[in-house]
Formats: sequence, structure tokens, C-alpha cells
Amino acid sequence: MAKQKTIFSCQQCGFQSPKWLGRCPDCQQWNTLVEEQQLAETKHSRQLTAPGKPQKLTEIDSREEDRLSCGMSELDRTLGGGVVPGSLILVGGDPGIGKSTLLLQAVDRLASAGTALYVTAEESTRQVKLRGERLGVNAEQLFLLAETSLEQIKLRIKELKPDFLVIDSIQTIFTSNLESAPGSVSQVRECAGQLMIQAKGEGLPTFIVGHVTKDGSIAGPRVLEHMVDTVLYFEGDPGHPYRILRAVKNRFGSTNEIGVFEMQEQGLREVRNPSELFLAERPEQSAGSAVVSSLEGSRPILVELQALVSSSSFGTPQRTAIGLDHKRVGLLVAILEKKVELSLAGQDIFLNVAGGVRLDEPAVDLAAIAALASSHLNRVINAQTVIFGEVGLTGEVRAVSQPELRVKEAARLGFNRCVLPQGNLKNLDVPDAMQLIGVRHASEALEAIFT
Repeated sequence: MAKQKTIFSCQQCGFQSPKWLGRCPDCQQWNTLVEEQQLAETKHSRQLTAPGKPQKLTEIDSREEDRLSCGMSELDRTLGGGVVPGSLILVGGDPGIGKSTLLLQAVDRLASAGTALYVTAEESTRQVKLRGERLGVNAEQLFLLAETSLEQIKLRIKELKPDFLVIDSIQTIFTSNLESAPGSVSQVRECAGQLMIQAKGEGLPTFIVGHVTKDGSIAGPRVLEHMVDTVLYFEGDPGHPYRILRAVKNRFGSTNEIGVFEMQEQGLREVRNPSELFLAERPEQSAGSAVVSSLEGSRPILVELQALVSSSSFGTPQRTAIGLDHKRVGLLVAILEKKVELSLAGQDIFLNVAGGVRLDEPAVDLAAIAALASSHLNRVINAQTVIFGEVGLTGEVRAVSQPELRVKEAARLGFNRCVLPQGNLKNLDVPDAMQLIGVRHASEALEAIFT
């Protein structure tokens, strides 16, 4: 029998040490190292395929894999066009956000093209059946398995030979080769490794549900995200019914793609036109409101930015940002004070992205500055104006990527005026009804917006 060895693994980052330490030297967290028993493998016996010979790069077949549609266009978009055979897809998100609902609806439609196995390690098959009835899931070739042992799951896969596999969730699966508890770093790493070998070796598309930690990252070792082909995060504000599926890693497509869903009683409904959804309740003739054309992957989305600037009754003014990086907001406020000469030092500042969306790209800078200035000066921005552009520390407005897509999306929704960087005006093919206003500086942009 293989010898066993004792190691101490950090439950936050996966760092391993031969002895116990009070503080993890990698992630600097206290009391996170837990003793685990592992088998000391004398040789590496697991292989994806039989050993092969080196091949010339020019002789390798470069044809793309045939993708399988999930029957949900928003999920297909996030995956890069569909499911690739043999791919390993990790779906993470907060508890109750809708991960299991999304995958149950997706695997129901995938089961029309072949046999699907849904392994539920957290619920009974009866619970999944009750949820399936509410969602309208009734595929004939969809099989349920309530099991937590990886060895038993692999045995059932060998018997059933499914075309699609869902594991819900990886933190509750365990292998008997390790004595550590389910959800520990070593268990998650080992189970995910064996599932990856099976997916690649048999060409079995596999979806894995992953829990997240308090800071929003996937629980377990960081190697889990490196091991899989695609990492999807399911995000949403608990106070809003909208959910955003965001791809942060994709070996078979572009990253930073998003899919938008709306949570309803009958499950998740796809939102084909998110711009109209996010602007549906936009107040007109209100100071502090600006519309920005943001780009999420290859999809332009129009979102409303709302700002509120008021006199502070405390010694230290508040700076609150929801849906934006608060450090970036502080930088933009400093630019307004220094370069545009707006007095904001004693003002409370609140900035919010309506609809529960989070915007990370720098193209929203100019719209944020416009919203802040509109609220501070109590001047209304034209309701038919859309704004985008990056703002530098000297107040200059820099060009952004894909300006034509942004402008065309705004024109499609009825906007007829666009304030954008001067550097983006070259060779733009946009509708004649759209008025383009190129600006080079933040002060120039505010003059154009309020005239």
C-alpha cells in the first residue's frame, strides 16, 4: 500500500506546509492551516491519453471543435458560442443566486441532444424534482443522482455513459483516497483533477458548481480555476431580480462576456436587450443622471449613472460608490476639483449604477464626471445624450475601444447626441441622425454637455 503523509494545508489559499503554522505565509490569514492525510504516490499513474510523439505545429489540425448549443442564447454567448466537447466549466456565485437553477434549465435543453446526468451532492433527488417541476424541466434523457462519493459517481458515469455531466457542487464531493473532510483544499483539488481527466479523456462536457468565499472568489485552492477551461461567475444584487453571468476565463472564447437573466417564479428568463431593461425607469429632467455606453466583452450596454452631491454635516465628507470602484471615484472627484475647478471638498458624494450592474472599464469616467457635475451644479443633462470616454489625471479625455459599437447601440435606442473622445471620431460609420461631439478635456466635455 502507498504510504501516507501528514501535511498542513491552508483552507483559504491552498498553501501547504510540513508543520503547523499559526499564520499562513502566503495569504497572511491566521489559524487557517489544517492537518490532512494524503497518499504519497510513488509514481504518477494518471494520464489523459496514451503517451504521444511530438508533432510539428504546422501539421496539427486546427479546425474548431463543434459547439453544442445550450438552448439559452445568453449562456451560449458567455461560453463563446456553445459548449465544447470535453470542456470543464466552473460556475461560481453567492448562495441562492441561482447557480443550480441555471444549470438545471440548461441541462434540460441539452438533454434533447443526448443523455445528461445531474449529480446533486447537496440535495435529494426529490428536492431537485420539485424544483424541476416549478421550472418546467421534463426532459426524458435527464438523469438525477444524489451522491457525494467520487468513486460511485465515476462508476455511474461508466454505466450510463452520459453526453453531459453536472456536478453540484465540487465542495461536497469527496474521494476515499484522502482522509480529509469534503470541501478541504486537498479534496477539492483531487476531485476536480479526476473530473478533468475524465472530461478530457472521454470528451464529456462537465459543469461544476463552486461555492464562493466572503470576498467573492471561488472557495478552495486557486489551482481549481487554473485547472478548468472556463470560469463563470453568477452575480446579482439581492435587491434586484436581474442576474449577470460573467466569464472571467475561457479557453474557447473571449473573456469578459456577460449574459443577462431575470429571476422569476418560473426560473431564469433571458434578457435579450439589457440596455432597454436598465434604462426603463430612468427619470428625465433630473439633475445627477447620465447615460453611459459601456462594453462588456463584445456587447455594448447602455446604463444609467446616478450621482448625488450634497453639503456634508460632518468633518469628513462621505464618498460612496455602488457598482463602481470607489478609488476610481475618488480620483475623478480630485480631477473635478483640480482641473475643472469645482469645489467638492466639503461635499458628500454618492455614485450609483442603476440596475445593480457593476462597471469596471475606464470608459465610464466621463459619464461619472458628468453626473457628478450635474448634481453639484443642479443642471440637467439632455435625456437624448449618451456619454463615454476615459479621463486622465491631467483632465484629458482619452480614446476607448470599439466606439462604433457603442454609438450604434445608443442610436438604436433612440439617442441622437453622443459626447465622446476626440480621438474616437476618425472613420466612424454611424447613423446620420446621431450628432457626435468630440472633446479633448473634461472641462470641454462639461461645456458641451450643458450647452
